[in-house]
Amino acid sequence: MSISIAGRAIGPEHPPYLIAELSANHNGSFERALDLVDAAAATGVDAVKIQTYRPDTITLDSDDDAFVIKGGLWDGRRLFDLYAEAFTPWDWHAALFERARARGVTMFSSPFDTTAVDLLEDLNAPAYKIASFEAVDLPLIRYAAATGKPMIISTGMADADEIAEAIDAARGGGCRELAILHCVSGYPAPADQYNLRTIPDMAARFGTVTGLSDHTLDNATAVASVALGASIIEKHFTLDRSGGGPDDSFSLEPADFAALCRDARTAWEALGRVDYGRKSSEQGNVIFRRSLYFVRPLKAGQVITADDIRSVRPGFGLPPKEWDRVIGRHVTRDVGYATPVTVEVLG
Repeated sequence: MSISIAGRAIGPEHPPYLIAELSANHNGSFERALDLVDAAAATGVDAVKIQTYRPDTITLDSDDDAFVIKGGLWDGRRLFDLYAEAFTPWDWHAALFERARARGVTMFSSPFDTTAVDLLEDLNAPAYKIASFEAVDLPLIRYAAATGKPMIISTGMADADEIAEAIDAARGGGCRELAILHCVSGYPAPADQYNLRTIPDMAARFGTVTGLSDHTLDNATAVASVALGASIIEKHFTLDRSGGGPDDSFSLEPADFAALCRDARTAWEALGRVDYGRKSSEQGNVIFRRSLYFVRPLKAGQVITADDIRSVRPGFGLPPKEWDRVIGRHVTRDVGYATPVTVEVLG
């Protein structure tokens, strides 16, 4: 079970696919947006992701109480004002895609309405990411799926039935390469709410490549997810967590993101396969296993007693499991202290 984005195979048999979500961390600066792409590419990520919307395509310009955020990181902000501050201007997109290509990293985006999909198609985006809040927007999912491009759907807040509906919409719309991400849509999200054991259940239940969209403040949750089968890891990326932007405070800075890329891939390599055989790195240490040695000198023909031998390191004698077979035998030649017990000296 695997998918492919821009020629990179993604699935359990391949190293985890790391996505740096730039989100609103450009803080309204085009130069900062370019710097984010550069810095993300330098960490070793597979892909850099942006978000494609305008404030008027994601919400309404309304002062009604329903359009004002209550509690949390953005308490008191009007939705329209927050998105006006956070959005990535559409006229930046072509330059950002070009910058990513120049840095050798894949770029794609989360579209938030059909016009965003149209823009991204003009830019030849290689894949689409549906954000958790849009996982219930089945018409949008179908529209993006109709492009035939690979799709990743985050599932924060969605129950099992809603996840199944989103998957059906994607597949019914024409998506043939689909992945879903386990997600907790808190900003930040506590690690103890992630319930990572959901990841293998999702893979089995829905039959898709499965990964993690991680909003915790460090890397432990993301790295642990690899051991449970996460094939994709997405985390927010910033140049400076104290930068003051809408998403900066729960994003990873470059050094931490580079560590995530390294550690997630190391975790995947460590999974390996079922193998009880001796490993190449162990070969030189075999001699330090315990074995049987004479602990006092014996003359040829003497019978070996329990006081004559011990199980010690190194491993040049018979293995300790041969103890009972050795006791009561006699030696065929004189042996000294610290001589290994071998079949050649046993009569």
